[in-house]
Amino acid sequence: MTGFITVILAAGKGTRMKSAHPKVLHKVCGKEMARHVLDAAKAAGARRNIVVVGFGAEEVRTALGDAEIVVQEEQLGTGHAVLQTEPLLRDEKGTVVVLCGDTPLLTDGLVKKLCEEHEKSGAKATVLTAIMPDATGYGRVIRTAAGDVEKIVEHKDATEAERAVREVNSGIYCFDKEALFSALKEVGCDNAQGEYYLPDVLSILRARGEKIWAAAADDYEETLGVNSRAQLAEAEKILRRRKNLALMESGVTLMDPESTFIDVDVEIGRDTVIYPFTWLEGKTSVGEGCTLGPSSRFSDVKIGDKVTAHFVYAHECEIADGVTMGPFVHIRPDSHIAKDVKIGNFVEVKNSTVGEGSKLPHLQYIGDCDMGAGVNMGCGTITVNYDGKTKFRTKIGDNAFVGCNSNLVAPVSVGNGAYVAAGSTITKDVPPDDLAVARARQKNIPNWPDKRK
Repeated sequence: MTGFITVILAAGKGTRMKSAHPKVLHKVCGKEMARHVLDAAKAAGARRNIVVVGFGAEEVRTALGDAEIVVQEEQLGTGHAVLQTEPLLRDEKGTVVVLCGDTPLLTDGLVKKLCEEHEKSGAKATVLTAIMPDATGYGRVIRTAAGDVEKIVEHKDATEAERAVREVNSGIYCFDKEALFSALKEVGCDNAQGEYYLPDVLSILRARGEKIWAAAADDYEETLGVNSRAQLAEAEKILRRRKNLALMESGVTLMDPESTFIDVDVEIGRDTVIYPFTWLEGKTSVGEGCTLGPSSRFSDVKIGDKVTAHFVYAHECEIADGVTMGPFVHIRPDSHIAKDVKIGNFVEVKNSTVGEGSKLPHLQYIGDCDMGAGVNMGCGTITVNYDGKTKFRTKIGDNAFVGCNSNLVAPVSVGNGAYVAAGSTITKDVPPDDLAVARARQKNIPNWPDKRK
């Protein structure tokens, strides 16, 4: 089924999170909870997605800029929240799916199943249910002999027989649009919280003689909501397990899935091997045949094929095919590491291009540098890019050789095939094929220990 509309409830503060930020913007597996829900709705075929915001409205609006936003100025319950969307849906017909912005484990497959069962049943409302191993605290779904929903009973109000039922209300629903808003106008707030509850719509429709159906999730975990930091951690664990299993099924080797942390949008090619304690975050993509880790972190990095990297932190950069890095390497934003570059231990690269086949064996800082192909950088060499006020660039031509413990004081260029003698501080451009020597004259003082005495 396609063409339905979703209303995503994301107005609550989430007091148990004890956070300055809206609950639905806390991330699970690298993505905001509400974004997980929105993406699942899109993938399931929703043609419109309306997000009801309240606490931290502007923050949520910024994070979910591709959704329609409506503001619930006062948080007066879930029924009141859905009612805020009525002006936007005045000319719409068909199915409205109400989703919760704090259910990051929801899948597009489950949303599709709910909509299909709703359409097939001919009901005015369908509630998504789950069979819980432990239903304590959940509202129980009580069905008739025909399978319709007779009522939903809160745990505290349930009889012993009703508490034995493990089918519970997930808080996610399908409604006929006209029936939904007609019933919402009859929902009252005569309760301890003084709020308008969406589940009351089911009772109102049932009293009118309308059919109420329930669609049970195959996996209860997909319906779990997040209300605390502990539940956030549990959702993280479940989603990462899902991601790791999917990657392994696609041909990726995870040496120890329990200690490998891969965000939901990360892409990895087959025959790549990930060692323990490796983090792949954000929009990172990894090619085929790579070996990454242990103890490495890549955030928003594009990695080519056959890359080897261990004990590396790289973020917002590009690493081409055949690069080897590590240990103890930091590749900072806006860096582009070309094919077959070799980067050894204790090297930092920032906002620089390193040309094909160049070598940074150990103990270098390469900042704001345009480096050609086939360059060899000696141990302890740095580009001096900052004068305390302005950042300047260094240019190094193809096949240049920079000796150990050299300083290239930007702005400066080293030409193609040029040499820089070890221990030099270069402040002037070095023409192609020249040798630059920039050292203080050495003076030896004989018998120095005797004179000191």
